[in-house]
Amino acid sequence: MDQKRAIDGFGAAALAGFAAILAFNQVVIKVTGDGFGPVFQAALRSVGAAFFLLIWMRARNIPLAPPRGTLLWGTLSGLVFSIEFIFIYNALDLTTVSRASILFYSMPVWVALAGHMLLPGERLTPVRAIGLALALVGVALAFADRGSGQASLAGDLLALGAALAWAAIAIMVRVTPMARMRPESQLLCQVAVSAVVLMALAPLFGALIREPEWFHIAGIGFQAIVVVGLGYLMWFWLMTIYQANAVASFSFLSPVLAVFFGWAILGETIGVQIWVALGLVAAGITLINRR
Repeated sequence: MDQKRAIDGFGAAALAGFAAILAFNQVVIKVTGDGFGPVFQAALRSVGAAFFLLIWMRARNIPLAPPRGTLLWGTLSGLVFSIEFIFIYNALDLTTVSRASILFYSMPVWVALAGHMLLPGERLTPVRAIGLALALVGVALAFADRGSGQASLAGDLLALGAALAWAAIAIMVRVTPMARMRPESQLLCQVAVSAVVLMALAPLFGALIREPEWFHIAGIGFQAIVVVGLGYLMWFWLMTIYQANAVASFSFLSPVLAVFFGWAILGETIGVQIWVALGLVAAGITLINRR
């Protein structure tokens, strides 16, 4: 297994942009939930993303069939992908964006711990461990600053389960034959399998249609094309270049940025505590990515 490199300037910029997309997506899912049931919304997202990827791959002459010996792993990752989004879409339907974000984006902790045991060259040093702790404290401060809001224990647990599923996919990409698959093939397996699974299970989670308006439909399109079709392709590609725990660590930016988008779009308040949290997150990422 080849050893991946540490984050450089390009990787930092790309990962920060991806973190911003994911942060904005939390708000989009929450708002779109007023028009569609949570799992049905996720299913529509996967269907749209699958069509986008098929068109993308055909236009770029990328083979649709995965390499020999990888289809089973691709299907398994699709099932884990389905579980992840059943969890996170229901979490955002039940609890606040801030709670769902802080728990969902605990994913880097689990990736770093798994990488320490499974991936060569990615063992946790004392400095990186301190960086993870600083970033986690920063995110906790951002979460604490969100003020009052409806919370749900079930929603919190679902968000944590989604984080574990996301971490499992990140590690699976590195330690299984999926490493031989192109990022497009990896993602196509996941969205295609999840489209079928989520559509089949959606009726079990309440009404499929609530009160959809044009911006709810636009939200589905944003999730399918920008977040899954383009954003996740970039994330999988970065996973093939950079160290897994370093890539995952940048997702600590997403819950902090989600607070900003919540203020800008949903009218929430940002206090001094948020700026302290941002400083801690930046310091944590710097330590995590020291050569």
